[in-house]
Amino acid sequence: MLKNSRQNNDTMPIDLGDALRTRRKALKLTMQSVADSAGLSVGFISQVERGITSPSLASLASLAKVLQTEMSSFLQIPATSGQTTHKDSRPAYSVAGADLSYERLSATFPGSTVHSVIVHEPPGHRGEPISHFGEEMFYIIEGEITVEIEGEIEIITRGDSIHFDSRRVHSTWNHSAATASFLWCGTMDVFGDALSPIHKNTATEPNANNSTGASN
Repeated sequence: MLKNSRQNNDTMPIDLGDALRTRRKALKLTMQSVADSAGLSVGFISQVERGITSPSLASLASLAKVLQTEMSSFLQIPATSGQTTHKDSRPAYSVAGADLSYERLSATFPGSTVHSVIVHEPPGHRGEPISHFGEEMFYIIEGEITVEIEGEIEIITRGDSIHFDSRRVHSTWNHSAATASFLWCGTMDVFGDALSPIHKNTATEPNANNSTGASN
């Protein structure tokens, strides 16, 4: 397993579900409207608000955009001090209550559009189905995962990659008995650094996610 042994960064000491629900109600938004705009299912939004499940980094970024709130309101993300990162000094971090963990790779600079992390996905983890603007690519470093894109299922293993349009409803599942580690690169601002993060607006795009369940 490639994940280093350092402890995860401390997440913000808040009840994530309560914070998301409080912000949604402050904006007078229904769970359905948030789900539609974030490219997630209303069932998943309900589970997150009740503390039954936790969102992935991408889902939290999408929710933060819809709720007109900085990612830092919900999660402490390691900043980058330069254009280079080193394996032995990258802290792992996670969304509160989630079993996924991440290592930040990409920096942010004027005009940058690509964001990247190493994702460590434990055995049995299923990501919530999501759709959003942009594109993304996975490259499997260790282990294997199942990727589902609009009903098409494919298993990708060490050394494999997949590149797709993020507007298509997608999710992942670690079907194996070992932690899978993979490089994620995409145009979605999963750090909350960009001036104009790219997220799906289902009011103008037809590819809304109406599925239920939990993945990516």
